[in-house]
Amino acid sequence: MSDSNENLAREKKILSEVNQKPLLSRWGTFAKLSGPGWLQGAITLGGGSLAGSLYLGVIGGYELLWLQPLMMIFGVLMLSVIGYVTLSTGEKPFVAINKHINPVLGWGWLVAAMLANLVWAMPQFSLGTAALQQNFGILNGNGGEYWCALFLFCVGSVVVWSYDSGSKGVKIFETILKLMVAIVVLSFFGVVVAMAGDLDWGAIFSGFIPNFSLLSEPASKFTSIISESSNQEYWREVILDSQRDRMVTAAATAVGINMTFLLPYSMLRKGWGKEHRGLATFDLSIGLFLPFFLATTCVVIASASQFHGKYDEGLLDSSKATALTKKLEGAYNKNITAFKAKNGEGAEPNKVDREIAAMLVSRDSFQLAGSLKNLTGSKVLTQTIFGIGVLGMAISTIIILMLINGFVTTEMLGAEIGGMKHKIGSILPGITGALGFLFLWSNADAKFWLAVPTSVFGMVLLPIAYITFFLMINSKSLMGDAIPTGNKRIVLNISMLVALIAATIGAGWSIWSKVQWIGIVAVGIFIALAVVVHFTKSKNT
Repeated sequence: MSDSNENLAREKKILSEVNQKPLLSRWGTFAKLSGPGWLQGAITLGGGSLAGSLYLGVIGGYELLWLQPLMMIFGVLMLSVIGYVTLSTGEKPFVAINKHINPVLGWGWLVAAMLANLVWAMPQFSLGTAALQQNFGILNGNGGEYWCALFLFCVGSVVVWSYDSGSKGVKIFETILKLMVAIVVLSFFGVVVAMAGDLDWGAIFSGFIPNFSLLSEPASKFTSIISESSNQEYWREVILDSQRDRMVTAAATAVGINMTFLLPYSMLRKGWGKEHRGLATFDLSIGLFLPFFLATTCVVIASASQFHGKYDEGLLDSSKATALTKKLEGAYNKNITAFKAKNGEGAEPNKVDREIAAMLVSRDSFQLAGSLKNLTGSKVLTQTIFGIGVLGMAISTIIILMLINGFVTTEMLGAEIGGMKHKIGSILPGITGALGFLFLWSNADAKFWLAVPTSVFGMVLLPIAYITFFLMINSKSLMGDAIPTGNKRIVLNISMLVALIAATIGAGWSIWSKVQWIGIVAVGIFIALAVVVHFTKSKNT
Protein backbone atom coordinates (compact mmCIF):
# COMPACT_ATOMS: atom_id res chain seq x y z
CA MET A 1 0.00 0.00 0.00
CA SER A 2 1.38 3.45 -0.96
CA ASP A 3 2.03 6.17 1.60
CA SER A 4 -0.93 8.19 0.30
CA ASN A 5 -3.30 5.23 0.70
CA GLU A 6 -1.99 4.55 4.21
CA ASN A 7 -2.49 8.19 5.17
CA LEU A 8 -6.03 8.19 3.78
CA ALA A 9 -6.91 4.97 5.63
CA ARG A 10 -5.51 6.46 8.85
CA GLU A 11 -7.49 9.64 8.27
CA LYS A 12 -10.75 7.73 7.73
CA LYS A 13 -10.16 5.75 10.91
CA ILE A 14 -9.60 8.94 12.90
CA LEU A 15 -12.78 10.48 11.48
CA SER A 16 -14.85 7.36 12.19
CA GLU A 17 -13.82 7.62 15.84
CA VAL A 18 -14.13 11.39 16.22
CA ASN A 19 -17.56 11.47 14.51
CA GLN A 20 -18.94 9.70 17.59
CA LYS A 21 -17.74 12.48 19.91
CA PRO A 22 -19.48 15.79 20.83
CA LEU A 23 -19.34 18.61 18.29
CA LEU A 24 -16.69 20.70 20.04
CA SER A 25 -14.43 17.67 20.38
CA ARG A 26 -14.58 17.15 16.61
CA TRP A 27 -13.59 20.65 15.59
CA GLY A 28 -9.93 20.34 16.57
CA THR A 29 -9.51 17.26 14.39
CA PHE A 30 -11.53 18.81 11.55
CA ALA A 31 -9.33 21.92 11.54
CA LYS A 32 -6.21 19.81 10.94
CA LEU A 33 -7.78 17.93 8.02
CA SER A 34 -9.52 20.81 6.23
CA GLY A 35 -8.69 21.53 2.60
CA PRO A 36 -11.36 21.80 -0.16
CA GLY A 37 -13.22 24.53 1.73
CA TRP A 38 -10.14 26.74 1.54
CA LEU A 39 -10.08 26.27 -2.22
CA GLN A 40 -13.61 27.65 -2.27
CA GLY A 41 -12.49 30.57 -0.13
CA ALA A 42 -9.62 31.32 -2.51
CA ILE A 43 -11.87 31.56 -5.57
CA THR A 44 -14.70 33.53 -3.98
CA LEU A 45 -12.26 36.17 -2.70
CA GLY A 46 -11.58 37.46 -6.19
CA GLY A 47 -12.24 40.49 -8.35
CA GLY A 48 -15.99 40.02 -8.29
CA SER A 49 -16.19 39.95 -4.51
CA LEU A 50 -13.90 42.96 -4.17
CA ALA A 51 -15.77 45.00 -6.79
CA GLY A 52 -19.12 43.95 -5.36
CA SER A 53 -18.07 44.93 -1.84
CA LEU A 54 -16.65 48.26 -2.95
CA TYR A 55 -19.78 49.16 -4.89
CA LEU A 56 -22.09 48.00 -2.11
CA GLY A 57 -20.34 50.41 0.22
CA VAL A 58 -20.61 53.27 -2.29
CA ILE A 59 -24.29 52.83 -3.09
CA GLY A 60 -25.72 51.33 0.12
CA GLY A 61 -23.33 52.26 2.88
CA TYR A 62 -23.57 50.11 6.00
CA GLU A 63 -27.21 49.25 5.18
CA LEU A 64 -26.17 46.43 2.82
CA LEU A 65 -23.70 44.65 5.10
CA TRP A 66 -26.21 41.80 5.49
CA LEU A 67 -26.42 40.89 1.82
CA GLN A 68 -23.17 39.06 1.12
CA PRO A 69 -23.16 36.95 4.33
CA LEU A 70 -26.79 35.90 3.69
CA MET A 71 -26.07 34.84 0.11
CA MET A 72 -22.95 33.01 1.28
CA ILE A 73 -25.03 31.07 3.83
CA PHE A 74 -27.27 29.95 0.97
CA GLY A 75 -24.19 29.08 -1.04
CA VAL A 76 -22.62 27.04 1.76
CA LEU A 77 -25.92 25.18 2.12
CA MET A 78 -26.00 24.20 -1.56
CA LEU A 79 -22.31 23.32 -1.59
CA SER A 80 -22.86 21.15 1.48
CA VAL A 81 -25.62 19.36 -0.42
CA ILE A 82 -23.45 18.52 -3.43
CA GLY A 83 -20.66 17.57 -1.03
CA TYR A 84 -22.99 15.24 0.89
CA VAL A 85 -24.21 13.63 -2.34
CA THR A 86 -20.68 13.11 -3.64
CA LEU A 87 -19.27 11.71 -0.40
CA SER A 88 -22.29 9.45 0.14
CA THR A 89 -22.26 7.92 -3.35
CA GLY A 90 -18.61 8.17 -4.35
CA GLU A 91 -19.77 8.98 -7.89
CA LYS A 92 -18.48 11.83 -10.00
CA PRO A 93 -21.32 14.41 -10.04
CA PHE A 94 -21.30 14.94 -13.81
CA VAL A 95 -21.76 11.23 -14.44
CA ALA A 96 -24.35 10.96 -11.64
CA ILE A 97 -26.41 13.86 -13.01
CA ASN A 98 -26.47 12.45 -16.52
CA LYS A 99 -27.40 9.00 -15.28
CA HIS A 100 -29.91 9.73 -12.52
CA ILE A 101 -31.25 13.23 -13.22
CA ASN A 102 -31.01 14.72 -16.71
CA PRO A 103 -28.18 14.90 -19.27
CA VAL A 104 -29.26 18.41 -20.28
CA LEU A 105 -28.73 19.60 -16.70
CA GLY A 106 -25.44 17.72 -16.49
CA TRP A 107 -24.03 19.19 -19.67
CA GLY A 108 -25.53 22.60 -18.89
CA TRP A 109 -23.75 22.56 -15.52
CA LEU A 110 -20.43 21.51 -17.06
CA VAL A 111 -20.52 23.98 -19.97
CA ALA A 112 -21.65 26.82 -17.69
CA ALA A 113 -18.78 26.09 -15.30
CA MET A 114 -16.25 26.10 -18.15
CA LEU A 115 -17.58 29.36 -19.61
CA ALA A 116 -17.46 30.95 -16.16
CA ASN A 117 -13.82 29.87 -15.78
CA LEU A 118 -12.81 31.30 -19.14
CA VAL A 119 -14.70 34.58 -18.70
CA TRP A 120 -14.02 35.22 -15.01
CA ALA A 121 -10.28 34.89 -15.60
CA MET A 122 -10.26 38.15 -17.58
CA PRO A 123 -11.14 40.51 -14.73
CA GLN A 124 -8.72 38.68 -12.44
CA PHE A 125 -5.84 39.53 -14.78
CA SER A 126 -7.13 43.09 -14.90
CA LEU A 127 -7.34 43.18 -11.11
CA GLY A 128 -3.85 41.76 -10.65
CA THR A 129 -2.36 44.17 -13.19
CA ALA A 130 -4.11 47.12 -11.53
CA ALA A 131 -2.65 46.08 -8.17
CA LEU A 132 0.88 45.75 -9.54
CA GLN A 133 0.81 49.02 -11.47
CA GLN A 134 -1.39 51.25 -9.29
CA ASN A 135 -0.94 50.00 -5.74
CA PHE A 136 2.72 48.92 -6.02
CA GLY A 137 3.71 51.30 -8.83
CA ILE A 138 5.70 48.69 -10.80
CA LEU A 139 5.71 47.56 -14.46
CA ASN A 140 4.15 50.84 -15.60
CA GLY A 141 6.38 51.35 -18.64
CA ASN A 142 5.76 50.44 -22.26
CA GLY A 143 4.48 46.90 -22.46
CA GLY A 144 3.98 46.80 -18.70
CA GLU A 145 0.56 45.18 -18.98
CA TYR A 146 2.07 42.35 -21.04
CA TRP A 147 4.68 41.67 -18.36
CA CYS A 148 2.02 41.74 -15.65
CA ALA A 149 -0.15 39.27 -17.58
CA LEU A 150 2.84 36.98 -18.18
CA PHE A 151 3.77 37.08 -14.49
CA LEU A 152 0.23 36.20 -13.37
CA PHE A 153 -0.04 33.42 -15.96
CA CYS A 154 3.28 31.84 -14.95
CA VAL A 155 2.51 31.95 -11.22
CA GLY A 156 -0.91 30.37 -11.78
CA SER A 157 0.45 27.63 -14.06
CA VAL A 158 3.30 26.64 -11.74
CA VAL A 159 1.08 26.43 -8.65
CA VAL A 160 -1.73 24.51 -10.42
CA TRP A 161 0.61 21.99 -11.99
CA SER A 162 2.08 21.30 -8.57
CA TYR A 163 -1.42 20.14 -7.60
CA ASP A 164 -1.17 17.39 -10.21
CA SER A 165 2.05 15.97 -8.81
CA GLY A 166 0.32 13.69 -6.28
CA SER A 167 -0.81 13.83 -2.66
CA LYS A 168 2.27 15.83 -1.62
CA GLY A 169 1.52 18.38 -4.32
CA VAL A 170 -2.08 18.65 -3.15
CA LYS A 171 -0.90 19.35 0.39
CA ILE A 172 1.54 22.03 -0.77
CA PHE A 173 -1.13 23.53 -3.01
CA GLU A 174 -3.68 23.74 -0.19
CA THR A 175 -1.10 25.29 2.15
CA ILE A 176 -0.29 27.99 -0.42
CA LEU A 177 -4.00 28.76 -0.86
CA LYS A 178 -4.58 28.95 2.91
CA LEU A 179 -1.72 31.45 3.22
CA MET A 180 -3.08 33.54 0.34
CA VAL A 181 -6.55 33.63 1.85
CA ALA A 182 -5.07 34.60 5.23
CA ILE A 183 -3.08 37.43 3.62
CA VAL A 184 -6.17 38.78 1.89
CA VAL A 185 -8.26 38.72 5.06
CA LEU A 186 -5.53 40.22 7.27
CA SER A 187 -4.86 43.01 4.77
CA PHE A 188 -8.43 44.25 4.73
CA PHE A 189 -8.94 43.57 8.44
CA GLY A 190 -5.91 45.73 9.18
CA VAL A 191 -7.48 48.61 7.27
CA VAL A 192 -10.66 48.47 9.39
CA VAL A 193 -8.61 48.28 12.59
CA ALA A 194 -6.84 51.48 11.56
CA MET A 195 -10.23 53.13 10.99
CA ALA A 196 -11.90 51.79 14.15
CA GLY A 197 -11.96 55.04 16.11
CA ASP A 198 -13.74 56.94 13.31
CA LEU A 199 -16.49 54.39 12.56
CA ASP A 200 -20.16 54.41 13.57
CA TRP A 201 -20.29 50.93 15.08
CA GLY A 202 -23.99 51.19 15.91
CA ALA A 203 -24.83 51.72 12.24
CA ILE A 204 -22.44 48.92 11.28
CA PHE A 205 -24.08 46.35 13.56
CA SER A 206 -27.54 47.48 12.38
CA GLY A 207 -26.38 46.88 8.81
CA PHE A 208 -26.29 43.11 9.40
CA ILE A 209 -30.08 43.03 9.85
CA PRO A 210 -31.62 42.09 6.46
CA ASN A 211 -33.53 44.99 4.88
CA PHE A 212 -35.28 43.88 1.70
CA SER A 213 -36.86 47.31 1.20
CA LEU A 214 -33.56 48.29 -0.43
CA LEU A 215 -34.77 46.41 -3.50
CA SER A 216 -37.45 49.08 -3.95
CA GLU A 217 -36.07 52.15 -2.13
CA PRO A 218 -32.70 53.96 -2.28
CA ALA A 219 -30.46 53.84 0.79
CA SER A 220 -31.56 56.32 3.47
CA LYS A 221 -28.68 58.77 3.01
CA PHE A 222 -29.58 59.26 -0.66
CA THR A 223 -33.27 59.79 0.16
CA SER A 224 -32.61 63.11 1.86
CA ILE A 225 -30.11 64.23 -0.80
CA ILE A 226 -32.51 63.45 -3.67
CA SER A 227 -35.16 65.73 -2.18
CA GLU A 228 -32.96 68.75 -2.96
CA SER A 229 -32.29 67.81 -6.60
CA SER A 230 -34.00 69.34 -9.63
CA ASN A 231 -35.47 65.99 -10.73
CA GLN A 232 -36.16 63.70 -7.77
CA GLU A 233 -37.78 60.91 -9.79
CA TYR A 234 -34.84 60.69 -12.22
CA TRP A 235 -32.21 60.34 -9.51
CA ARG A 236 -34.38 57.93 -7.54
CA GLU A 237 -34.57 55.56 -10.53
CA VAL A 238 -30.88 55.94 -11.36
CA ILE A 239 -29.81 55.18 -7.80
CA LEU A 240 -32.29 52.34 -7.40
CA ASP A 241 -31.20 50.68 -10.66
CA SER A 242 -27.57 50.98 -9.61
CA GLN A 243 -28.38 49.69 -6.14
CA ARG A 244 -30.17 46.62 -7.53
CA ASP A 245 -27.33 45.90 -9.94
CA ARG A 246 -24.81 46.09 -7.12
CA MET A 247 -26.93 43.77 -4.99
CA VAL A 248 -27.14 41.23 -7.81
CA THR A 249 -23.39 41.51 -8.40
CA ALA A 250 -22.62 40.93 -4.74
CA ALA A 251 -25.02 37.98 -4.59
CA ALA A 252 -23.56 36.46 -7.75
CA THR A 253 -19.97 36.67 -6.54
CA ALA A 254 -20.72 34.98 -3.21
CA VAL A 255 -20.97 31.55 -4.86
CA GLY A 256 -20.40 31.05 -8.58
CA ILE A 257 -21.47 28.07 -10.65
CA ASN A 258 -17.86 27.03 -11.21
CA MET A 259 -17.39 26.81 -7.44
CA THR A 260 -20.11 24.16 -7.36
CA PHE A 261 -18.02 22.12 -9.80
CA LEU A 262 -14.80 22.52 -7.83
CA LEU A 263 -15.97 21.24 -4.44
CA PRO A 264 -17.01 17.65 -5.28
CA TYR A 265 -14.05 17.00 -7.56
CA SER A 266 -11.51 18.39 -5.10
CA MET A 267 -13.02 16.08 -2.46
CA LEU A 268 -12.79 13.06 -4.73
CA ARG A 269 -9.22 14.05 -5.65
CA LYS A 270 -8.30 13.79 -1.95
CA GLY A 271 -10.01 10.40 -1.66
CA TRP A 272 -12.70 11.60 0.75
CA GLY A 273 -15.67 9.34 1.48
CA LYS A 274 -18.67 8.96 3.81
CA GLU A 275 -16.49 9.42 6.89
CA HIS A 276 -15.67 12.96 5.72
CA ARG A 277 -19.23 14.32 5.55
CA GLY A 278 -19.04 16.14 8.88
CA LEU A 279 -15.58 17.43 8.05
CA ALA A 280 -16.85 18.76 4.70
CA THR A 281 -19.45 21.01 6.33
CA PHE A 282 -16.93 22.27 8.89
CA ASP A 283 -14.39 22.83 6.13
CA LEU A 284 -16.80 25.05 4.20
CA SER A 285 -17.54 27.04 7.34
CA ILE A 286 -13.95 27.93 8.26
CA GLY A 287 -12.41 27.82 4.78
CA LEU A 288 -15.15 29.56 2.82
CA PHE A 289 -17.69 31.40 4.95
CA LEU A 290 -15.41 32.88 7.62
CA PRO A 291 -12.73 34.37 5.31
CA PHE A 292 -15.38 35.62 2.89
CA PHE A 293 -17.38 37.22 5.68
CA LEU A 294 -14.37 38.96 7.22
CA ALA A 295 -12.83 40.20 3.98
CA THR A 296 -15.98 41.44 2.25
CA THR A 297 -17.34 43.01 5.44
CA CYS A 298 -14.12 44.94 5.94
CA VAL A 299 -14.16 46.22 2.35
CA VAL A 300 -17.82 47.30 2.59
CA ILE A 301 -17.13 49.12 5.88
CA ALA A 302 -14.07 50.89 4.46
CA SER A 303 -15.85 51.82 1.22
CA ALA A 304 -19.01 53.01 2.99
CA SER A 305 -17.08 55.18 5.46
CA GLN A 306 -15.12 56.89 2.69
CA PHE A 307 -17.52 57.09 -0.26
CA HIS A 308 -21.21 56.63 0.66
CA GLY A 309 -23.00 59.94 0.21
CA LYS A 310 -19.65 61.65 -0.38
CA TYR A 311 -17.88 62.93 -3.47
CA ASP A 312 -14.52 64.16 -4.69
CA GLU A 313 -14.74 67.96 -4.44
CA GLY A 314 -12.35 68.26 -7.37
CA LEU A 315 -15.11 67.07 -9.70
CA LEU A 316 -17.16 70.20 -8.92
CA ASP A 317 -14.30 72.60 -8.28
CA SER A 318 -11.26 72.15 -10.53
CA SER A 319 -9.07 74.09 -8.08
CA LYS A 320 -9.46 71.19 -5.64
CA ALA A 321 -8.69 68.45 -8.16
CA THR A 322 -6.10 65.79 -7.27
CA ALA A 323 -4.52 62.85 -9.05
CA LEU A 324 -7.41 60.71 -7.81
CA THR A 325 -9.91 63.15 -9.31
CA LYS A 326 -8.57 62.58 -12.82
CA LYS A 327 -9.55 58.91 -12.70
CA LEU A 328 -13.16 59.82 -11.83
CA GLU A 329 -13.82 62.56 -14.36
CA GLY A 330 -14.92 60.27 -17.19
CA ALA A 331 -17.59 58.53 -15.11
CA TYR A 332 -18.76 61.84 -13.64
CA ASN A 333 -19.15 63.44 -17.08
CA LYS A 334 -21.15 60.42 -18.25
CA ASN A 335 -23.54 60.85 -15.33
CA ILE A 336 -24.02 64.54 -16.17
CA THR A 337 -24.50 63.76 -19.88
CA ALA A 338 -27.12 61.13 -19.05
CA PHE A 339 -28.95 63.62 -16.82
CA LYS A 340 -29.07 66.23 -19.60
CA ALA A 341 -30.21 63.66 -22.16
CA LYS A 342 -33.09 62.63 -19.92
CA ASN A 343 -34.12 66.16 -19.01
CA GLY A 344 -33.36 67.89 -22.30
CA GLU A 345 -30.12 69.52 -23.43
CA GLY A 346 -31.33 72.87 -22.14
CA ALA A 347 -31.78 71.55 -18.61
CA GLU A 348 -28.78 72.43 -16.51
CA PRO A 349 -28.14 70.32 -13.39
CA ASN A 350 -28.09 72.27 -10.15
CA LYS A 351 -25.39 71.93 -7.49
CA VAL A 352 -27.12 68.98 -5.79
CA ASP A 353 -27.55 67.21 -9.14
CA ARG A 354 -23.82 67.53 -9.72
CA GLU A 355 -23.06 66.31 -6.20
CA ILE A 356 -25.22 63.21 -6.72
CA ALA A 357 -23.56 62.55 -10.10
CA ALA A 358 -20.18 62.73 -8.34
CA MET A 359 -21.33 60.44 -5.51
CA LEU A 360 -22.37 57.71 -7.95
CA VAL A 361 -19.09 57.27 -9.83
CA SER A 362 -17.48 53.86 -9.37
CA ARG A 363 -14.28 53.72 -7.33
CA ASP A 364 -11.60 51.05 -7.29
CA SER A 365 -9.11 49.88 -4.70
CA PHE A 366 -6.61 52.56 -5.73
CA GLN A 367 -9.10 55.32 -4.87
CA LEU A 368 -10.09 53.61 -1.63
CA ALA A 369 -6.48 53.18 -0.58
CA GLY A 370 -5.77 56.79 -1.49
CA SER A 371 -8.70 58.06 0.55
CA LEU A 372 -7.46 56.16 3.60
CA LYS A 373 -3.93 57.59 3.61
CA ASN A 374 -4.80 60.08 6.36
CA LEU A 375 -5.53 57.19 8.71
CA THR A 376 -1.99 55.85 8.53
CA GLY A 377 -0.24 59.07 7.58
CA SER A 378 1.40 57.28 4.66
CA LYS A 379 0.08 56.92 1.14
CA VAL A 380 2.70 54.27 0.42
CA LEU A 381 1.59 52.19 3.42
CA THR A 382 -2.11 52.22 2.54
CA GLN A 383 -1.42 51.47 -1.13
CA THR A 384 0.87 48.60 -0.11
CA ILE A 385 -1.62 47.09 2.35
CA PHE A 386 -4.41 47.23 -0.18
CA GLY A 387 -2.11 46.10 -2.95
CA ILE A 388 -1.17 42.95 -1.05
CA GLY A 389 -4.82 42.08 -0.48
CA VAL A 390 -5.89 42.84 -4.04
CA LEU A 391 -2.97 41.00 -5.65
CA GLY A 392 -3.60 38.01 -3.37
CA MET A 393 -7.23 37.98 -4.47
CA ALA A 394 -6.30 38.04 -8.14
CA ILE A 395 -3.61 35.36 -8.00
CA SER A 396 -5.57 32.95 -5.81
CA THR A 397 -8.64 33.23 -8.04
CA ILE A 398 -6.64 32.71 -11.23
CA ILE A 399 -5.12 29.59 -9.69
CA ILE A 400 -8.49 28.15 -8.70
CA LEU A 401 -10.12 28.96 -12.06
CA MET A 402 -7.32 27.02 -13.72
CA LEU A 403 -7.74 24.16 -11.27
CA ILE A 404 -11.49 23.93 -11.88
CA ASN A 405 -11.06 23.99 -15.63
CA GLY A 406 -8.73 21.02 -15.42
CA PHE A 407 -11.48 19.01 -13.70
CA VAL A 408 -14.08 20.23 -16.22
CA THR A 409 -11.88 19.25 -19.16
CA THR A 410 -11.26 15.73 -17.87
CA GLU A 411 -15.01 15.17 -17.40
CA MET A 412 -15.87 16.62 -20.79
CA LEU A 413 -13.31 14.47 -22.61
CA GLY A 414 -13.42 11.44 -20.33
CA ALA A 415 -9.69 11.92 -19.67
CA GLU A 416 -7.54 11.02 -16.69
CA ILE A 417 -6.81 13.53 -13.94
CA GLY A 418 -3.18 14.54 -14.11
CA GLY A 419 -2.79 13.67 -17.80
CA MET A 420 -1.84 15.99 -20.64
CA LYS A 421 -5.48 16.86 -21.48
CA HIS A 422 -6.00 17.79 -17.85
CA LYS A 423 -2.93 20.03 -17.86
CA ILE A 424 -3.96 21.74 -21.10
CA GLY A 425 -7.46 22.27 -19.74
CA SER A 426 -5.95 23.79 -16.60
CA ILE A 427 -4.06 26.52 -18.41
CA LEU A 428 -6.94 27.55 -20.72
CA PRO A 429 -8.36 30.14 -18.27
CA GLY A 430 -4.86 31.56 -17.97
CA ILE A 431 -4.69 31.96 -21.74
CA THR A 432 -8.19 33.43 -22.19
CA GLY A 433 -7.74 35.58 -19.08
CA ALA A 434 -4.46 37.08 -20.22
CA LEU A 435 -5.41 37.56 -23.89
CA GLY A 436 -8.92 38.73 -23.06
CA PHE A 437 -7.59 41.31 -20.63
CA LEU A 438 -4.93 42.56 -23.04
CA PHE A 439 -6.98 42.74 -26.24
CA LEU A 440 -10.69 42.74 -25.32
CA TRP A 441 -11.00 44.56 -22.04
CA SER A 442 -7.92 46.74 -21.67
CA ASN A 443 -9.62 49.90 -22.92
CA ALA A 444 -12.36 49.82 -20.27
CA ASP A 445 -12.84 53.08 -18.34
CA ALA A 446 -12.30 51.32 -15.03
CA LYS A 447 -10.62 47.94 -14.87
CA PHE A 448 -12.56 47.09 -11.75
CA TRP A 449 -15.80 47.33 -13.70
CA LEU A 450 -14.85 44.17 -15.59
CA ALA A 451 -16.00 42.11 -12.63
CA VAL A 452 -19.57 43.41 -12.73
CA PRO A 453 -20.89 42.15 -16.12
CA THR A 454 -18.98 38.92 -15.60
CA SER A 455 -20.65 38.39 -12.24
CA VAL A 456 -24.09 39.03 -13.73
CA PHE A 457 -23.30 36.35 -16.32
CA GLY A 458 -22.50 33.97 -13.49
CA MET A 459 -25.72 34.80 -11.67
CA VAL A 460 -27.76 33.82 -14.71
CA LEU A 461 -26.14 30.37 -14.72
CA LEU A 462 -26.23 29.66 -10.99
CA PRO A 463 -29.84 28.33 -10.76
CA ILE A 464 -28.85 25.54 -13.17
CA ALA A 465 -26.60 24.09 -10.49
CA TYR A 466 -29.02 24.68 -7.61
CA ILE A 467 -31.91 22.95 -9.38
CA THR A 468 -29.66 20.03 -10.19
CA PHE A 469 -28.48 19.62 -6.59
CA PHE A 470 -32.05 19.81 -5.32
CA LEU A 471 -33.02 16.93 -7.61
CA MET A 472 -29.91 14.92 -6.72
CA ILE A 473 -30.39 14.97 -2.94
CA ASN A 474 -33.98 13.77 -3.47
CA SER A 475 -33.14 11.03 -5.98
CA LYS A 476 -33.64 7.58 -4.46
CA SER A 477 -31.87 5.88 -7.36
CA LEU A 478 -28.78 8.00 -6.74
CA MET A 479 -28.73 8.34 -2.95
CA GLY A 480 -30.05 4.93 -1.91
CA ASP A 481 -30.01 4.54 1.90
CA ALA A 482 -28.09 7.82 2.26
CA ILE A 483 -31.10 9.91 1.22
CA PRO A 484 -32.18 12.27 4.05
CA THR A 485 -35.37 11.26 5.85
CA GLY A 486 -37.97 12.65 8.27
CA ASN A 487 -37.73 16.18 9.62
CA LYS A 488 -34.15 16.51 8.41
CA ARG A 489 -35.32 16.06 4.84
CA ILE A 490 -38.17 18.56 5.24
CA VAL A 491 -35.93 21.25 6.73
CA LEU A 492 -33.24 20.62 4.12
CA ASN A 493 -35.65 20.85 1.22
CA ILE A 494 -37.25 24.05 2.51
CA SER A 495 -33.80 25.62 2.97
CA MET A 496 -32.73 24.57 -0.52
CA LEU A 497 -35.91 25.99 -2.03
CA VAL A 498 -35.26 29.34 -0.34
CA ALA A 499 -31.71 29.37 -1.74
CA LEU A 500 -33.01 28.35 -5.17
CA ILE A 501 -35.67 31.08 -5.16
CA ALA A 502 -33.09 33.71 -4.16
CA ALA A 503 -30.72 32.60 -6.94
CA THR A 504 -33.55 32.50 -9.48
CA ILE A 505 -34.73 36.02 -8.59
CA GLY A 506 -31.19 37.30 -9.01
CA ALA A 507 -30.81 35.48 -12.32
CA GLY A 508 -34.18 36.75 -13.54
CA TRP A 509 -33.25 40.33 -12.72
CA SER A 510 -29.90 39.92 -14.49
CA ILE A 511 -31.51 38.49 -17.61
CA TRP A 512 -34.24 41.10 -17.84
CA SER A 513 -32.06 44.11 -17.05
CA LYS A 514 -29.26 43.10 -19.45
CA VAL A 515 -30.63 41.08 -22.39
CA GLN A 516 -34.42 41.02 -21.83
CA TRP A 517 -36.39 38.87 -24.28
CA ILE A 518 -33.34 37.25 -25.87
CA GLY A 519 -32.37 35.89 -22.48
CA ILE A 520 -35.91 34.81 -21.66
CA VAL A 521 -36.15 32.88 -24.95
CA ALA A 522 -32.74 31.24 -24.40
CA VAL A 523 -33.71 30.12 -20.88
CA GLY A 524 -37.06 28.86 -22.19
CA ILE A 525 -35.35 26.75 -24.86
CA PHE A 526 -33.00 25.26 -22.27
CA ILE A 527 -35.89 24.34 -19.95
CA ALA A 528 -37.92 22.89 -22.82
CA LEU A 529 -34.98 20.76 -23.92
CA ALA A 530 -34.50 19.47 -20.36
CA VAL A 531 -38.21 18.55 -20.14
CA VAL A 532 -38.17 16.72 -23.51
CA VAL A 533 -35.06 14.75 -22.53
CA HIS A 534 -36.60 13.92 -19.14
CA PHE A 535 -39.74 12.40 -20.61
CA THR A 536 -37.82 10.67 -23.40
CA LYS A 537 -35.48 9.14 -20.86
CA SER A 538 -38.38 8.07 -18.62
CA LYS A 539 -40.18 6.44 -21.55
CA ASN A 540 -37.08 4.54 -22.64
CA THR A 541 -36.46 3.39 -19.07
